[in-house]
Amino acid sequence: MTIDVVTFGCRLNSYESEVMKREAEAAGLKDAILINTCAVTNEAVRQARQAVRKARRDNPQSRIIVTGCAAQTESATFSEMNEVDLVLGNTEKLERKSYSQVAAFGIDESEKVRVNDIMSVEETAGHLIDGLAGRARAFVQVQNGCDHRCTFCIIPYGRGNSRSVPMGVVIDQIRRLVENGYNEIVLTGVDITSYGADLPGTPKLGTLAAKILKMVPDLKRLRLSSIDSIEADDDLMRVIAEDERLMPHFHLSLQAGDDMILKRMKRRHLRADTIRFCEDVRRMRPDVVFGADIIAGFPTETEEMFLNSLRIVDDCGLTHLHVFPFSPRPGTPAARMPQLQRPLIKERGARLRAKGEEALQAHLSAEVGKIRPVLVEKEGLGRTEQFTQTEISGGVAGEILSVKITGHTSRHLLGDVASEAA
Repeated sequence: MTIDVVTFGCRLNSYESEVMKREAEAAGLKDAILINTCAVTNEAVRQARQAVRKARRDNPQSRIIVTGCAAQTESATFSEMNEVDLVLGNTEKLERKSYSQVAAFGIDESEKVRVNDIMSVEETAGHLIDGLAGRARAFVQVQNGCDHRCTFCIIPYGRGNSRSVPMGVVIDQIRRLVENGYNEIVLTGVDITSYGADLPGTPKLGTLAAKILKMVPDLKRLRLSSIDSIEADDDLMRVIAEDERLMPHFHLSLQAGDDMILKRMKRRHLRADTIRFCEDVRRMRPDVVFGADIIAGFPTETEEMFLNSLRIVDDCGLTHLHVFPFSPRPGTPAARMPQLQRPLIKERGARLRAKGEEALQAHLSAEVGKIRPVLVEKEGLGRTEQFTQTEISGGVAGEILSVKITGHTSRHLLGDVASEAA
């Protein structure tokens, strides 16, 4: 008679899944499976549908509630599935009343879809949670939605316009989590570098980070989720340079390394902007490691354009690549552009991933012999400040240990625990 949550997609979804579970339990809902979907690619939607079918096969008596970005943007896709009992939008999934109605009255077939117009939502609630079950680090939502309209992206239609959580609410949440024993906090959202534009005084992400580090002195690690480097403000660059508690790992919403493709994507940066950002940060923090999202096979991409994306891995010194073979999302401008053949898209994706593997191996090899503070995620496994996975002997989830790196596998570091880090 429990509530199970299946989560797809981003860190924000992971955070929201914890809120969903809490609100559903408080509402008295029992024997239900909540599937929190992602809409970033067609493959993500396919995986969600597959999860729905599996959930019904394995749990014939449970109620299946589908929510998240794919439910918001493609509610009919899921409401037409016989396995699905209820479809909730991204706003409704965080409201206790959505679950209390189900618990009290069941699900009326005429109300199978409860999805609001996400563009009408003007605020982001600062949902307070005590932590995330089974996780050594805690995610804190500081922002939701996106005001940009990249030609390939469906997410603004799943998340709405950009809304920020007030700084005081964010700081109170982090203070509470640190008091509960969390040593690392990850700031998350859809477009966190747009933070504050809708708040009084229009504070920036750098302002928020500086305030957190000042107001919560016991916080050992502050980490940022994916950032748009062109929006990095002066305060953020100052914090990067001056406070080592801000982790030296930045995942960039890069998408491409060719200026014409970036223009057709309607991105706001050029190739040179990203290279300059990486050089500036590396000068401030020589131990920094960069990750990046890159799309392979965007419409109209020539071989030379693709090679510019391949070259930017070296030009920026990228280590952790998330490669996305282009997937046309219905309703986006990119879906109407001249498409590349799927075999070519897959081939370019494979070449990018191979380049990423080469970069990762170089990083792992360079780490051998160094001593790194490692946050233990679970017994025998943790991550360095650069977010590199590290295999260690022992350790309790959540503690930070000083680890000497002795070697590496093809995927992660190997280390011996020296002592508990300060």
